[in-house]
Amino acid sequence: MRLKTFHANNMTEALQMIRETLGDDAIIVASNEERGGSGGVRVTAAIEPAFEINRQGPANRNDWLQYDEEQENDIVAEYVTDVMIRHSVSEDVMDNILSCVSVLDFEDPLIALATALEELYRFSPIPTTTYNRPLMMVGPPGSGKTLAVAKIAARSVMNGLNIGVLSTDTVRAGGIEQLQAFTKLLDVPLEKASTPQNLMHGCNEFMYDADQIVIDSAGINPFDPNDLKNVAKMMESVGAQGILVMPAGIESEEAAEMAKLFSSIGVTHILPTRVDIARRMGNLLAAAHQGDLAFCDVSNTPKVAQGLIPLSPRTLAQLLIPDYRKSKASDRMGAQAPRQPQRKRYME
Repeated sequence: MRLKTFHANNMTEALQMIRETLGDDAIIVASNEERGGSGGVRVTAAIEPAFEINRQGPANRNDWLQYDEEQENDIVAEYVTDVMIRHSVSEDVMDNILSCVSVLDFEDPLIALATALEELYRFSPIPTTTYNRPLMMVGPPGSGKTLAVAKIAARSVMNGLNIGVLSTDTVRAGGIEQLQAFTKLLDVPLEKASTPQNLMHGCNEFMYDADQIVIDSAGINPFDPNDLKNVAKMMESVGAQGILVMPAGIESEEAAEMAKLFSSIGVTHILPTRVDIARRMGNLLAAAHQGDLAFCDVSNTPKVAQGLIPLSPRTLAQLLIPDYRKSKASDRMGAQAPRQPQRKRYME
């Protein structure tokens, strides 16, 4: 089964592109609105290789090994379904993931889930080298923004980078002091910025010496238009790349609504936190899906040193099924169906 993602202005245009590329036998696996509510759509379609259209015409079905793997595929789908239910994954996200898993025909649930996540989500880790655009952590109160900034600063220092840190959290009692304690230990400069003008001035001060600039912001209520507007002004004043810091374990629909609101002001990435203590992470999938946000890094420990891990489809799949053991899954499959040779698989 071959998967291909199409970007178009609307669904009608996307369907036309799918027919022209994959033919009338293609099936829709998942569809999403493009980030920021621009009106565009992103549609993932699948096609059996035997039906794929190419310059030589449709491929010959006899060219492909065919095996009856329905029983094994059902077991993989059931396993992934159990994982999705355990994490309270929203219905629309679950449907997209299971649709991908069902057409991929992988025998290993971990690989099947990781491949589905790779197709449905974007992954763009925070740079660990020189980066000329300020990174701004945003999110609701208590989501872990200050700790995330400290972890980015610690990692940068350990990588031999010069980093400048700013904080717009100048109202909350103890907010700047908490970050100051970390930056002092790391011997990293820290500046306060209560207005967009102050923030611009601070970034300009760091511009010539810092390899990276990272900004901590005050926790806001994204459902308050004034709060959201103030954050947007701060980001816009310095052209910051907004990163939504989202704790795992909160309710999925609420997380999805927050993500859409932050996305509307230009936030492009999501950094999950508290994954070490949360047992349900469906809200992270819902937030990235509804906000069309790229996963960057994940915070899986309260320790500052080595506290961030770049997220990949495989890493996210392992977070969702940390108790997975390939041998146990293989035994379970082997008890119900004879082991079959794997058919050729093609992905784009």
